[in-house]
Amino acid sequence: MTLKQLEAFYWAATCASFAVAAERLHLSVSSLSKRITELEETLGQALFDRSGHKAVLTDAGQRLVPQARDLLAAADQIRASLAETPGLRGRCRFGVGELTALTWLPRLIGVVRAAYPDLVLEPYVDIGQVLEQRVADGELDFAVIAGRSSRPNIASSPIGEAAFSWAAAPAVLDGETRMSAELLARLPLVTLPEGAGTTRIIDDWLAGRDIGGQRLCCNNWGAIAGLLIEGTGVGLLPSHWAQALQAEGSLRVLRGEPEPAALPYSFQHRRDDTRPLVARLRESVQAAVDFSAPCRLP
Repeated sequence: MTLKQLEAFYWAATCASFAVAAERLHLSVSSLSKRITELEETLGQALFDRSGHKAVLTDAGQRLVPQARDLLAAADQIRASLAETPGLRGRCRFGVGELTALTWLPRLIGVVRAAYPDLVLEPYVDIGQVLEQRVADGELDFAVIAGRSSRPNIASSPIGEAAFSWAAAPAVLDGETRMSAELLARLPLVTLPEGAGTTRIIDDWLAGRDIGGQRLCCNNWGAIAGLLIEGTGVGLLPSHWAQALQAEGSLRVLRGEPEPAALPYSFQHRRDDTRPLVARLRESVQAAVDFSAPCRLP
């Protein structure tokens, strides 16, 4: 029995598929399967039932998962304690929302590259719901997502928050300076799709208000800003963007009653992932986070 065999088994058991596990370990699927087969031969028991469409853990495999996790964590601690330098190597796949990508992601990349020049970063941008699932499936090492995860196997550490403001083009407001049910009754609500963090702010603000109206969903912040500037409707924008666009006369910031709540963000990762990479990248994220950083707007 070897650590590589246990590693192949553990990630195959806890990732969405053998293909995801193999990619995470930089192996071919056949090499991953070979290591698992060798482990099964050593133990004299099948760890996966391969008779169906998808391999599933046997009773023996389920019993081995927590033991393999503990052994791999101990091995990581030994490596970390004996390493000559605290550097990180290999590849790190992580997820961020578009707001992070447009504001402080470049700063994060710079911070990490300066600290760990041998670590290859692969950022993936999507809405929070998708990112959280990819973390749970083992496809991402971590993600920066709005809110906290409700999944028991995902840990969430607060790292900051973003402020938002209602805004619309002056030409469609007819002198209005505040957000109201009447305004939403005649103007479409331009918003990110369900699953994005800002939908929580909008739903909370709309709670208890008898508002019908239309929603125009778009999965791109730049496009949302452009739609608002063109007078398509009313919507939320990060407050510093909205203020900048108001200063140039493209939009008007509307008073909210109450004002939209700030949106908290967290660093999310699988609880069973105890690698030093996760802890150190969390520190880098905390050093780089800044949702008020300037970005390029249309």
